[in-house]
Amino acid sequence: MEGSGNVRWSRWIRPSAPGSRVTRLELFYDLVFVFAFLTVTTLTATHPTVRGLVQCLVVLALLWWCWTGFAALGNVVRTDQGIVPLVGFLTTAALFVLAVGMPQAFVDRPGGLPGPLVFAACYFLVRASQVGVLGWVVRADPRLLRHWLLPLVVATVLIASAALVPQRLADEDVEVGVRLGLWIAALTVEYGAGLVRWSTGWVVVSAGHLAERHALIILVALGESIIALGIGPAYDTGLTLTWPVVSAGVLGIVVVASFWWSYFDTLAPAMEQALHRTRDPVARPRLARDVYTYLHLPLIAGIILFALGLKGHLAEAADPATPRWGEPLEAFEFFFLYGGAALYLLTLVALGRRALGTVRWPSVAVVAVLALLVPIAHGSPELIALAVLALALAVATGVQTLVDTPRRRHVRQVAREEQVAAEVEQTRWRGEHL
Repeated sequence: MEGSGNVRWSRWIRPSAPGSRVTRLELFYDLVFVFAFLTVTTLTATHPTVRGLVQCLVVLALLWWCWTGFAALGNVVRTDQGIVPLVGFLTTAALFVLAVGMPQAFVDRPGGLPGPLVFAACYFLVRASQVGVLGWVVRADPRLLRHWLLPLVVATVLIASAALVPQRLADEDVEVGVRLGLWIAALTVEYGAGLVRWSTGWVVVSAGHLAERHALIILVALGESIIALGIGPAYDTGLTLTWPVVSAGVLGIVVVASFWWSYFDTLAPAMEQALHRTRDPVARPRLARDVYTYLHLPLIAGIILFALGLKGHLAEAADPATPRWGEPLEAFEFFFLYGGAALYLLTLVALGRRALGTVRWPSVAVVAVLALLVPIAHGSPELIALAVLALALAVATGVQTLVDTPRRRHVRQVAREEQVAAEVEQTRWRGEHL
């Protein structure tokens, strides 16, 4: 899509613009992803095994690819005009059924619809609708059209093959393993094609829209952490308010707040400004692809894993039978809690390096400290482990803010000037036309 000037638009599908921002309809799409993320964490928490973790990451990766399709769609066309809202409502319904069907994505249960087949069909409907609209936009460019259609066809064949694996072909582990392998192959095709697609003439129409869209999904994931903290699998509506409950809640919020500050305070506006400044038609989409489409996935995964480690903390802290500082952390809980935080910090390092050309040394140092603390923190009481993590992240966030002071001052000044200029222009237009 060498720009949008070669596209013959219609009243059914309207083009986006360089200054466009996120629409309310796109926020409506994200409501389903709130439920989907919650379902992923709930299912993984009830099956804390290596296979359950792999299935969690595979489902999360396909959910992310569905979401990036919505993000790409909103960057190219106006999602709240023409026929696109209807397409969005239909795909949102399919996505909701996909989320509901997650427990049966890999194992078919008797007495209902074939779970794996329904799951695969919903994924195909979501991706096909997105590719259909985007394919219409790039229909004048056969090369780019092939890059959109071929991966969908190949991935669909693999997904359908996974769904049609004969029941009881072997024992359940083999059956699930075959399905999981085919799903991983399908995701490899989709993600691999994405590496090529963004280098074949694709244009980032609005850098502001793309940055804002990804920032909002980070907020959705952070909200999932807060939900996981407050409502775990052992949640009791008669939760007794005790000091351990208050301490666990405050420590959890300290970690989530550190996540928010380390991303939104300086890094998020700096990445958006870097994308705005990148005008080269080849470098710009590649930067958008690396920073947003690919590196934001491990960022989301880190938050979701941390949310898994938080589940049930308040309920256990309120239980009179629980020791004062909580039960000793089990291996998977420890991995989710510390591993999720470490993955989040390392992804922030990768984002800073790719977008800004700098290394976030405080984040690297904290990850190293957390690794050194593994022998001590592993098996320690829950509140102690959470307190150590909260302290480490708070210190890292504070030090990073001090290190970023010159850049932070400049980035925030530019963002403020842009905001004021936009408000002045909007006020002028409204005064003339409204």
